[in-house]
Amino acid sequence: MLTNESIQNFTKEWYQKLDVHAPQVDFLPLLADKELEMVFPEATIYGHAGFEGWFQRVIRIFFDEVHTVKEVSPKIDGNFASVKVVVQWEASVWNAPEAYSKRIKCDAYQTWEMKIIDGKLVITKYIVDEIKYHKGSAEL
Repeated sequence: MLTNESIQNFTKEWYQKLDVHAPQVDFLPLLADKELEMVFPEATIYGHAGFEGWFQRVIRIFFDEVHTVKEVSPKIDGNFASVKVVVQWEASVWNAPEAYSKRIKCDAYQTWEMKIIDGKLVITKYIVDEIKYHKGSAEL
């Protein structure tokens, strides 16, 4: 059964894995496969195969990542939840042949859809609704 606490814990786990660039295989149990749709500013991806391509690209671009969860507001309806997430994201990026890396710091406003599949809580839809950059931040 979905609860506020299970969604809060899931969200913390998700971002901890992103911060340390956990192996991709660690993310797959957290994501639906056939139903998965993820909408990022740079791409819309589908299923585990789409996640793999996106993930392998971003872990080669961004480093020193820190995700700080600011808000997790679920609306639960049985085994389905719509969740508003606000996360502060910080990351460094280096674009060759620039002499220095740049630091991105922003708040990402997201909407997730989650449900129980085969007894496990998973993301079925993950949408980045808006990005608000902090003053002095580099931009994507």
